[in-house]
Amino acid sequence: MRLTLLGTGDAIGTPKIGCTCPACTDARKGGKSQRLRFSILVESSEGRILIDTSPDLRQQLLRQKVSCMDGTCVDGVIWTHGHYDHYSGFGEFYRVQHKVDVYGIPETLDYINQFVYFLKPRYHYVKLYEPFELIGLEFTLFKVNHPPVDIPTGVVIREGDKKVVITGDTNKDIPEASLKLMKDPDLLIADAIVPPRIHIKKHMNSKEAMELAGELNAKEVVLTHLSHFFRPHDIESVFLPLGYDGQVFEF
Repeated sequence: MRLTLLGTGDAIGTPKIGCTCPACTDARKGGKSQRLRFSILVESSEGRILIDTSPDLRQQLLRQKVSCMDGTCVDGVIWTHGHYDHYSGFGEFYRVQHKVDVYGIPETLDYINQFVYFLKPRYHYVKLYEPFELIGLEFTLFKVNHPPVDIPTGVVIREGDKKVVITGDTNKDIPEASLKLMKDPDLLIADAIVPPRIHIKKHMNSKEAMELAGELNAKEVVLTHLSHFFRPHDIESVFLPLGYDGQVFEF
């Protein structure tokens, strides 16, 4: 199993348009503070799955030199929730790949269908906490807390005895049933949109994300969905395990 963080930014990305803060300045110089919007590529010997489809998806797939065999670039998409920065890049499959298989809970798929129906994706409804298999890996969606979204989800990925947990967009108030499922990951990919001095109702800050990692007994943690409110990456990453675009994890 191989995971690539295609985009580690929040909804506006870094640099933010018109901003000259230290992180945005570093991003414009080409530093690791430059962050496209959230998406993760999951690969196995049997294929590729995208967790969310960032508005920057075209640029992300070109960067990773993703090839297409017989008209297939990815074997499926899992959507965690219906915020535009997590699904709106799906349109980049236009005239690239037809009838993409997409997976998610009914509430998420039905909402996103209003915007991408013209691409005729093949919908697969998934139930919370019930595992399903794709590309030889086991995936499970679990409920998190990201108001005002009714049922936002995170993702557990398993291969053999290896376990990866992706929190999706969430605050710290994650349901107990989900916390039980998330326990003891080899890697926790955690939403941490802002530094500890800032509090946002629908996301974790970096302190809360690191506390969650401790509670879950995560062997390794990487923070993502990061805003420009952090210091430049090379400074902040001395103190926190900040993710960066193109970062790869292999198991």
